Formats: sequence, C-alpha cells, structure tokens
Amino acid sequence: MKIDPTTFWIVLPVLGLGTYLIRLSFLGLLGNRPLPQGLRRALSYTAVAILPGLVAPAVLWPAATGGETDPARLAAACVTLVVGLVTRSVIGAILAGGVTLYAVLWL
Repeated sequence: MKIDPTTFWIVLPVLGLGTYLIRLSFLGLLGNRPLPQGLRRALSYTAVAILPGLVAPAVLWPAATGGETDPARLAAACVTLVVGLVTRSVIGAILAGGVTLYAVLWL
C-alpha cells in the first residue's frame, strides 16, 4: 500500500507538532516546578504499566510463529515474571527469561 505524498507531508508535521507539545507540557511548562505528590506517585508506575503492554503481544501473538501462541515464549515470560518477583532483579529476570526461551526453543 502506497501513501499519497500530499497526505504524508500533511500528517508528518502535525504528528511532530503533537509529540512536541506533549513533551513541552511536562518538560517546558512543569520542568522547574515540583510536581504534586499524587502525580509523582502515578508517574512512578508508568514503566510498570507500559512494559507489559509492549511485551504481551510478542508473547501471545509473536510474528516469528505467524501470530500463533508459542509455548517457548509463554514459558520464558512466566520464568521472567517469577524470577523478577522473587529476586527483585531486572537483569536477573531478563537473563532467566532469555535462557529459558533459548533452552525451550533448542529442545
């Protein structure tokens, strides 16, 4: 599918301006002021909320298998979750998940 060049050059600056304004709202306007405690608490959960949203599609509908759920990826995700909860180590969880993925794929 080919996009119309006129549409592309209209949409591109609009999206760029939109992302700039979103960043400006936090960095430019609020950058030199202390944030309210409630907002700081909510922002501390951002990574915890976004990371599963990025990982879940790759685990449940991986492109490597044509969108079919794969036991190797499910096992790696479960091991990663358990190791992360038990050890509270991000690096340990990532390494355990990676080793599990490659071990199950190899078997």
